[in-house]
Amino acid sequence: MGELRIEKGKNTPEIILDPEGVIQITGRSIHENAEEFYQPVEEWINEYIKNPADITVVNIHMEYFNSASARVFIKLFQKIIYVTVKDKKYIFNWYYDEGDEDILERGEYFSAVLSVPFNFIELKGK
Repeated sequence: MGELRIEKGKNTPEIILDPEGVIQITGRSIHENAEEFYQPVEEWINEYIKNPADITVVNIHMEYFNSASARVFIKLFQKIIYVTVKDKKYIFNWYYDEGDEDILERGEYFSAVLSVPFNFIELKGK
């Protein structure tokens, strides 16, 4: 299984999926059809969780995302949690720009809904 990279677009995030255990989503996600856009990501994660790295690090740094993207994120994050079935670990890092309470609260919501601890990392100087 190889790395999957999706370049950042005007309304879509940069996505890097590395089989060595790094999943990164950065930017804006306001795609009209989020399910369709994230389909290759979901397929990659489905394969990845069959033989995951010892530690999977999920780095999320969103500027903005719509509710359709939020629903897809929850589904993707639920899949990533399955690495524990293979006795592997995961780390969720939720980055947000200084003062961006909305994005912080969205991350806290995901953490609560999934019952998964997130590391909340404020980026200064934006």
